[in-house]
Amino acid sequence: MDEADSLPGLLDSISAQTHAPDEIVIVDGGSTDATLDILRANARRLPLNIISQPGANISQGRNAAIRASTGDIICSTDAGVRLDASWVEELARPFTDEGRKTRDESDLRSSFVARPSSADVVSGFFVPDPKGVFETALAATTLPALADIRPDGFLPSSRSIAFRKAAWEKVSGYPEWLDYCEDLIFDFALREAGYRFAFAPRAIVHFRPRPNLCAFFKQYYRYARGDGKANLWLKRHLLRYLTYLVALPFVIWLTASAPLLALAFWLAGAAFMFFTPYRRLAPMLRRFSFIDKFSAVLWVPIIRITGDIAKMVGYPVGVLWRMRRQQ
Repeated sequence: MDEADSLPGLLDSISAQTHAPDEIVIVDGGSTDATLDILRANARRLPLNIISQPGANISQGRNAAIRASTGDIICSTDAGVRLDASWVEELARPFTDEGRKTRDESDLRSSFVARPSSADVVSGFFVPDPKGVFETALAATTLPALADIRPDGFLPSSRSIAFRKAAWEKVSGYPEWLDYCEDLIFDFALREAGYRFAFAPRAIVHFRPRPNLCAFFKQYYRYARGDGKANLWLKRHLLRYLTYLVALPFVIWLTASAPLLALAFWLAGAAFMFFTPYRRLAPMLRRFSFIDKFSAVLWVPIIRITGDIAKMVGYPVGVLWRMRRQQ
């Protein structure tokens, strides 16, 4: 919804693909800006199938688009991103055992021939596309670097994924009862059904982080609420509550009675929470002035703590929703 500002960048990056998609299905969930006008204007240069479905949540929109598609292989992304020029090509490569593009002479359309040894699901990757100091610090704090990824266990975001339409049908698509974290539930269903995953690290989507702390809080609140609704990551959320509601008050109390021991706890806690964000941040700061670098360093703990608070607020809301739904 309301993606008039970001949509031209996405459409331009689709137009520049080294392997052009045969069709592009976009579902609009009820935009109130110029989104639909932009889509209709671009239908002259791209094979767009535009579906207007006001009120649709993310899952409903994805399912509607996939249902309307005619291809055997679905590449999924979101508005608000830019695609590398080889995104479709890199996602499609693992669906063949030799990575070759073939030509279906019956309808003269590019297709990818599936063989028994090929993948069913291909996980692309996404990298931050930050604008300014805050977004750079936010990207370093919240988004994984490629070096952080274990391909065998990576759960793809649906802003950069491809899968067989038959697999989507088998697992009944995206969960339409869930408004956020729907792609994780979809990933789990595909894995449980035994489908073969492959990782395509060069199938890259450029994703802009939230522009301010309030928007970030709302994003992570919704993510955690989705976790609660879907009963995801219970141990992680319990550990977060334990850290802030038990361990932190204990260390504050300890500071008065045993300052050296408390200092050791403070240093260990800071290393646990901030080492990875600062490791990611360091190479991202080269283009900034000294003042901006210092500002970015200060933003990291603020962002981390704000995200944790948002999750602690959002998760029980989702749990209550799930309990009421089960009654």
